[in-house]
Amino acid sequence: MSKINNKRIVKNTRLGGEYIEIDHATGLKIKLFPMPGYSSAFALFGTKYGSVDVTFKTANDQDFITVPNGIAHYLEHKLFESEECDAFSLFAKTGANCNAFTSFDATAYLFGCSQKFEENLEILLKFVQEPYFTDENVAKEQGIIGQEIRMYDDDPGWRVFFNGLQGIFHSNPVRIDIAGTVQSIAEINKDLLYRCYNTFYNPRNMVLSIAGNFDPDTVVDLCDKLVKEAPDLKLETIIPEEPDDVKEKYVSQKLEVAMPLASLGFKINGVSDSESPKLYVLYNMLMETLLGHTSSFYTDAVKSRLISESNYRVGVFNARGAFVLTAEFEADDPKKVRDELIKTLEAAKLNGIPEAEWNNVRKQTYGEFVKQFGSVQSVALAMLEAAFKDGGAFDLAETAADATIGQMTELLGRINTDYATLSVIEPIDKPTD
Repeated sequence: MSKINNKRIVKNTRLGGEYIEIDHATGLKIKLFPMPGYSSAFALFGTKYGSVDVTFKTANDQDFITVPNGIAHYLEHKLFESEECDAFSLFAKTGANCNAFTSFDATAYLFGCSQKFEENLEILLKFVQEPYFTDENVAKEQGIIGQEIRMYDDDPGWRVFFNGLQGIFHSNPVRIDIAGTVQSIAEINKDLLYRCYNTFYNPRNMVLSIAGNFDPDTVVDLCDKLVKEAPDLKLETIIPEEPDDVKEKYVSQKLEVAMPLASLGFKINGVSDSESPKLYVLYNMLMETLLGHTSSFYTDAVKSRLISESNYRVGVFNARGAFVLTAEFEADDPKKVRDELIKTLEAAKLNGIPEAEWNNVRKQTYGEFVKQFGSVQSVALAMLEAAFKDGGAFDLAETAADATIGQMTELLGRINTDYATLSVIEPIDKPTD
């Protein structure tokens, strides 16, 4: 007898697609998007557990506990190992490509294959549910991850971004590298890993998302057989309260760069987790319209050599409790660029958003979402991310299609340009002869 509690078909007439949502008896959410005619399948088995989840409480705890930064990423590394072998070698035998990632909000394990789907899914479901931590293998990983942290410490693109987050946020854990610090990972041991695993790798906190060429009934049968029952832990997590203002308006560091590399971030307050996916799409459209590669600002800034034509991009950074509009660029005078970017946003508040340019961006954005539904990997990832926000895989495309200039104007008014941090990576001074 199947362990399905509920099953729904989610359809979208505008995109002409549909997928299956299943509430499994174990609490696992299953998202299945069969794509007839495709030669491959892509699967993600993820948990709503990221680097920001360092303070949490379950029904078994009297009070909240705080664990070292970087432990979610550390756990991801260790979960591929078992007493006999590692999951990479198992997938290598089937010809599948496997990997994993840890973000601020989530951790996911994945594979893509064009054959032996059932065998690959069984490997995925088993190794993610069979942790194997020892004092020895945990200690060994500290050196490996420590090297990874030090490598990113010397990466200008990585540092300009994280230095900016540290300038913007007072206490939100997004200001700490996803991998943690050399000091924080030194505090991690097998008992902490098991504690976090047993808390967050509960099927009630997890999603299985699959798209492409596969049989949905096979997936359900394997989940019935392999997904383990677990109690409802009444899990609670805490993200510290943030003041409205930024911690620092300017931060800088010197590294090996040819010219200054900068990141400007505008802190947007009051964005709830439930509304963040929609606002992510809308603010991306707004930033592209006013400051993106097709904007008057970009054309004039490149023509006047205010910014370098390369390495310029605008967008939105979004994590639990954090929402930031970003502009990254290379320039001889980053502070002047910051002033011009702010001036452009303030001018748009007075003069309005150029409607023709915005319409082009809206159509392009919607077109990019439509294109994503032709990729098994993009579809599976879209379902996973939406599930962690209690939304649907078609929601972002619908947001882009239905966006109005009135929404853009309202969102523009929410940008307080005083709440901005400029992060700069400056060239190392060269010694003179």
